[in-house]
Amino acid sequence: MGHREDLLAGAKRCLYERGYARTTARDIVAASGTNLGSIGYHFGSTEALLNEAMFEAIGEWGNELERTLAFDEAAEAGSLERFEAYWTRVIASFAAQRQLWVASIEALAQIDRVPQVRPLLAEGIEEGRSAWAALLSNLDVVANQQQARAVGSFHQALLTGVMVQWLIDPAHAPSSHDLAEALRIITRGVQSADAPATNIPAQNIVTPPDA
Repeated sequence: MGHREDLLAGAKRCLYERGYARTTARDIVAASGTNLGSIGYHFGSTEALLNEAMFEAIGEWGNELERTLAFDEAAEAGSLERFEAYWTRVIASFAAQRQLWVASIEALAQIDRVPQVRPLLAEGIEEGRSAWAALLSNLDVVANQQQARAVGSFHQALLTGVMVQWLIDPAHAPSSHDLAEALRIITRGVQSADAPATNIPAQNIVTPPDA
């Protein structure tokens, strides 16, 4: 690789190990085996290099999620069995690719400081919505755009919430079984609330005797 590629690789390593805010030019030079002058020559500034490394990290984050979800599952689409199977894989990836997922949180924190990050993240979220809807609910994202967006947004919200819980306290974060059980309980409660009131047959009403 040339110095440019070495710098990008070193900057990404620093993002994973130190984070965006704590990475310095000297950290990148040490990680890449290059020199300070190379940063200015190839990228203009340390910030520009870090931004490009962040963009590549975001792409790797999206690719990892796509690999996690892209597998054949015997369980029926839309079933709790498939839901639990997919979430087992997603949660396992939090441990296998911890640095990558931490970097994704770092990317979220930069959306106001590095405006170019926002459209990249927005595009990734939109692609994620479609993937979740198609894979877990077997929805045609073109023919059922509104439903697919709702289902996909639900899973994206779960992804962010579960990921944060797992990164902070994996011992007490929800498992895939916990998520499936919660969905079962919530669905049962909603169905009960929507059920019409039962009419009591007249013959079962006890009429008090005349005084």
